[in-house]
Formats: sequence, C-alpha cells, structure tokens
Amino acid sequence: MMNRRRFNTLLAGAGISAANPIPATAAITAPQLLPLARNGWMPNNPDLPVLLYRSAFAADHPDLASAMETTFTRNGWPPQWRNGVYSFHHFHSTAHEVLGFAGGWGRLVLGGEGGHELTVHAGDVAVLPAGTGHCRLDASADFLVIGAYPPGESWDICRQAPDAATLARMKQVRFPASDPVTGATGPLVQHWITGRRPD
Repeated sequence: MMNRRRFNTLLAGAGISAANPIPATAAITAPQLLPLARNGWMPNNPDLPVLLYRSAFAADHPDLASAMETTFTRNGWPPQWRNGVYSFHHFHSTAHEVLGFAGGWGRLVLGGEGGHELTVHAGDVAVLPAGTGHCRLDASADFLVIGAYPPGESWDICRQAPDAATLARMKQVRFPASDPVTGATGPLVQHWITGRRPD
C-alpha cells in the first residue's frame, strides 16, 4: 500500500485534503443486484445478493487504487491487499469481501461453474457476501484489484463443498455496518437487511 505521507502529498497537490477524501463520483448509480442460489458444490449466499457498482470511481483517476482504499477505509471496509482474482473457483466462509477494480479489465464468473459471467473494468466495485463463488477467466495485463473486508474479518479460501463446520462459520460472519462505496446509509445496508437472517 502507498505510504500515508506520500498519499497526503498527492492529495494536497490535487487540492484535496485528507479530511475530505476523494469522492468516488458525483452521483453513484444504484448497484446491480445478483442473487445467487447454491450451484453444485458452491454454496453462494441465497440470503444476500452480490452488489455490482458500475463506474463507482472515475477510471481515469491518476491513483485509482489509493482513491478506492481511502473510500473503503472511510466506510468501514479496510483494505487488506492489492492483487488480482484467483483463476480457480473458490469462496470465503469467514468474511464478506469487496473487490475494487483499480486497473485494466477482467472477465469473471460468479457463483461457481456455469455461473454468472461478467466483465469488470477499472472503476467498478463488487461486494461479495460470504459464500459467493468467484473465479477469473481472463484479464488484461494491467488488471488490478483492491480487496477489503469489514473490521476483524480475515478471509479463507474454500475450494470444495462446505461441510457442517464451514456452513456454521458462514452463519457467524458479522453483518457489515456500512456500504463500502457509499457508507452507512448505502444500498448494501438496505438490500442486505431485507434478506438477513435473524441473529
């Protein structure tokens, strides 16, 4: 990740203060909702839909990765890595995950083999509830992804059908307090609360 001092210097050079971070866009469109039922061995999350934000950030931002990290952190989803998406089908049983696409393009499939195929571009953001299958099919050489999670959540990698212990872990994943793109009153809170199981 970028050094905080260097990041603040870049902000100052652009006439933006750290107290008022870079906005995603002036008007973020509502996310596309992708409900995913169990598919073969992939559990997905039948209660919580995937949220796909198209062009949530300006693709031509000079430091899009840092802008995403700043926004995710401000909204309670601290980033944990910069990398890509694995080229094998997998899911996480211990964490909800936000993928911020900070460079290039990628062709992904969500929901396991034969699932929902989509192409994402720099500026897009996907929010995956625990259990959601995902896999990279193809990508540009400059494909860059920011991975972020609610506080205290660490991700595992599951590549086979969940057993009883894995399903129990998924049920224990805490409900996030805010939307990683728009904050505490954002679409995630609205759409996930409607499908949330009682605690």
